[in-house]
Amino acid sequence: MAKPYVIGIDMGGTNTAFGLVDARGNVIASSSIKTAKHSDINDYIDELYEAITRILEENNAVGKVQGIGIGAPNSSYYTGMIEDTANLPWPCPIPLAQLITDKFGIQCIVTNDANAAAIGEMTYGAARGMKDFIMITLGTGVGSGIVVNGQMVYGHDGFAGELGHVIMKRTNGRMCGCGRCGCLEAYCSANGVARTAREFLEIRKEDSLLRSIPIDEITSKDVYDCAIQDDALAKEIFEYTGNILGEALADFCTFSSPEAFILFGGLTKSGELIMKPVRESYDRNILRNFKGKTKIILSEMKDADAAILGASARGWEAKDLPPPPMILTYGAIFAWLHFFVYFCEKNKWVKYPSNHKKGRCKKSTSDDAMNVGTCLGHVYNA
Repeated sequence: MAKPYVIGIDMGGTNTAFGLVDARGNVIASSSIKTAKHSDINDYIDELYEAITRILEENNAVGKVQGIGIGAPNSSYYTGMIEDTANLPWPCPIPLAQLITDKFGIQCIVTNDANAAAIGEMTYGAARGMKDFIMITLGTGVGSGIVVNGQMVYGHDGFAGELGHVIMKRTNGRMCGCGRCGCLEAYCSANGVARTAREFLEIRKEDSLLRSIPIDEITSKDVYDCAIQDDALAKEIFEYTGNILGEALADFCTFSSPEAFILFGGLTKSGELIMKPVRESYDRNILRNFKGKTKIILSEMKDADAAILGASARGWEAKDLPPPPMILTYGAIFAWLHFFVYFCEKNKWVKYPSNHKKGRCKKSTSDDAMNVGTCLGHVYNA
């Protein structure tokens, strides 16, 4: 019998959001923890377990969870592994699905975090009714989920859709956390915006509100706060970022001709500061065949709900775990056989040798072992 709830978990590079979701797609309760707080993955899973258990207890949902779905960066839907990631503090590969399953005693299914967001958007958000779209997540890193003909594109190994690691600058490109240079993620993530700010401040001389912040502590939020105060340098940083993202979207359009690009994540909260230069750059760079056919829109899901709901959808695919196998020790086997022999004696199915007293042996001997075998054989022949 199916259980009424699933758990959806969105593992980001900065925060891990999770929620209890019912069959109608309502997030009954949600919370979050810091992803990189622990240097050991097992400590992270322990904290996650404690936080989710609190939610289950508060909502009378203990024992009522069908499965757990997780959206995690650079993870494979097929293997449940995080193979390699630039934005998590633990050595890879990480057998995430198995670790979570073992800890919770509930089957866990893992997919890429951007894929999870795309599934949530397709089911509950701006992509409802769309069969061809690309979800771009702009957070600590840049992720993507590609949907073609209504189906998520996983590729043969489950890793399709790492558009954040398409190289945008092949000459003098920034070092990316993946180990290559010039990746989209190095420019258009929240970290990328902060890196652009630091570079501009070092090579430019004009005044800026950003100069009041220690250069190594600048974040994308700081750039946004200065931009809405009409700081020229901060606004130029968003134009630079949007230009690169628009070029990337124009290139992405050529391989799947999506109905829409849906942008999701913390950076999109910048609104027109980022969206205006993205659209302008896209229009300048799009192949004529595709001009005017693809929308660039923002996610309609609030905060982490798209990723939580998308991940939770995978939770419904989970099956109840089989009971643990019964492991018999030699002592347990001998005790069982001893009881069996006693039972046979009571029913007068076997005659014991002279050195055996009722209920127990004087001494465990090979004769006793042979007698048990004789007893079993006698019963079998009966």
